[in-house]
Amino acid sequence: MDAQITLATIEPVLRWLNLAGLSVFAVSGALVAARQRLDIIAACFFAIVAAIGGGTMRDILIGAPVFWMRDPAPLVICLSVAVAVWLVPLRWWPVRALDWFDAAGLSAYSVFGAGKALSVGIAPLPAAAMGIVTACMGGVIRDVVAGLPSILLRNELYVTAALLAAALFVGLDALGVSAPTASLTAAAAGFALRGAAIRWGLALPRHGG
Repeated sequence: MDAQITLATIEPVLRWLNLAGLSVFAVSGALVAARQRLDIIAACFFAIVAAIGGGTMRDILIGAPVFWMRDPAPLVICLSVAVAVWLVPLRWWPVRALDWFDAAGLSAYSVFGAGKALSVGIAPLPAAAMGIVTACMGGVIRDVVAGLPSILLRNELYVTAALLAAALFVGLDALGVSAPTASLTAAAAGFALRGAAIRWGLALPRHGG
């Protein structure tokens, strides 16, 4: 598929997916800091790490300009979200709010990462891998810095949900499905799978030893 055609058709959708992913991952990062009773600077730091960590790694790997180095808007969004989250009393947040915000960010960023990779001419399979990197690495960095068990070690359908969203988007794009339809379908599928894992504790079988 021609990279220029892909870029022209998907660019408006990518902007909205990027905004959604940034916002909800920033919430998840700031909420981690709030729950550990850290100060507002720490909340800002965690929001930024969670929101831009995966995208930064993706841009480096695909040889694209790192998105937040050219445009201050992502940092402004992260800082605004962090301040808002930090000011909200913890008792107002549902117990599993972090998981659900993370699920929303995961699904949006899986599609966004795969779409951005496709838009610069990356082949479908590595483009899907870039969707997983975009979606998962920010949360991993957030958890490691916060001293929390990494989500990857909890035997939950996390990377699997990112894989579903990214691969489904790439597949639908290859079939010629319009960018908005492919994006919404793939993101909804990833969110549904991750949500089912949160709600019912779904997981793949562990290694038998």
